Amino acid sequence: MSVTAHRSETDRSNAPDAFWMPFTPMRGFKQEPMLFERAEGMHYFTPEGHQVLDAMAGLWCVNAGHGQQRIVEAIREAAGRLDFVSSFKMSHPAAQTYAARLCDFAPTGLDHVFFVNSGSEAVDTALKIARAYHHARGDARRTKLIGRAKGYHGMGFGGLSVAGLGRHKRGFGPLLPEVAHLALPYDAGMAFSRGQPDAGAAYAEELERVLEMNDPASVAAVIVEPVTGSGGVYPPPKGYLERLRAICDKHGVLLIFDEVITGFGRLGTPFAAQAFGVTPDLITCAKGMTNGAVPMGGVIVSNTVYDAFMAGPPEVIELFHGYTYSAHPLACAAGLATLDVFAEQGIVARAKATSTHWQERALALKGSPHVADIRSIGLLGAVELTPRPGQPGARGAACAKACYEAGVLVRGSGDTIVLSPPLVVSEGEIDLIFATIATALRSIA
Repeated sequence: MSVTAHRSETDRSNAPDAFWMPFTPMRGFKQEPMLFERAEGMHYFTPEGHQVLDAMAGLWCVNAGHGQQRIVEAIREAAGRLDFVSSFKMSHPAAQTYAARLCDFAPTGLDHVFFVNSGSEAVDTALKIARAYHHARGDARRTKLIGRAKGYHGMGFGGLSVAGLGRHKRGFGPLLPEVAHLALPYDAGMAFSRGQPDAGAAYAEELERVLEMNDPASVAAVIVEPVTGSGGVYPPPKGYLERLRAICDKHGVLLIFDEVITGFGRLGTPFAAQAFGVTPDLITCAKGMTNGAVPMGGVIVSNTVYDAFMAGPPEVIELFHGYTYSAHPLACAAGLATLDVFAEQGIVARAKATSTHWQERALALKGSPHVADIRSIGLLGAVELTPRPGQPGARGAACAKACYEAGVLVRGSGDTIVLSPPLVVSEGEIDLIFATIATALRSIA
């Protein structure tokens, strides 16, 4: 039996205008589309057969590399067994198992997870849990939130409000009231640092001043990325996160780590909290938890926070919050298989071992044309370029395009080349990534 073609197949000449794409200049994409047909290991492949080394792990998420068969088979098997069940007053065994294993993967003392479907949902959920925690303890005046400059926390209204990237907020205001921001803990004296800058812990003292200006007894939570990710890969100065933790404890404020990017091995530990030895009250995660194969996110919650909700009658819903697809069976299957792959292939340890070579090669670009700064920690990196006069972002876009044409996918974010390869990247592939960037920098004006 033949199938009648949809109008989009017959009338549009395959023009890419039906799909309104995220963070994409639609008219520019229509003129010069970038399409990938399949992926395997460290590479994407275009419909024309062009092989492209993925130096972005998809979008910070394919940490175990593309096409991991154990994950593929787990999703396929789950789809054939249980396509969907709600998590509202019911569940399925894989959700319970995955929650327990994920909490074992997380820092000690964070023993509960609330499943969502993305990093944006995770952040908004964490902010709601923070406010609800204080309310449950009889302190409903604690509603204010503190974010940080250059922080990225997704696209929900809560995440946008605490984020520190002004260009993401234009056209969407007003956002949440009662939100303050800390300064980015970085200055020119920290340029070209390897890993954490030695100086800069004093930036954390600004939190004391911000709390004082806003009345510390009215503040619910502070949210930061342990390593600023989309805002340009800024590692925290040594001692900075430790001081934030101490100040939050002093004033009864919850500390939230947004680990959507740094979670699942990116710094050579399961989460950045373990790498830095600082345990927050809540961790938001997404991206790498299913290796990007199925949308999923979560908020991993400390025992102290969780227990505050459990004091009422057992028949009463403790948190009026959730999503239709929370703990979706396919996502849980992918999450469990991802943890299996991490364990069997030693991916976290591989990332830690490879990070030394990664950082050396990144910093070797110092002195290349247009390079203003290089920041690198774990298997994260950013090469900041001096902008063309009067053309902000043009040089970064030109460099990213030149790299793509040479067979390496990097992300141009303004005039910064942002890098986060799959954690299975080899030293030879690392060499190729940075050699390609060096060649691209020499080729552009």
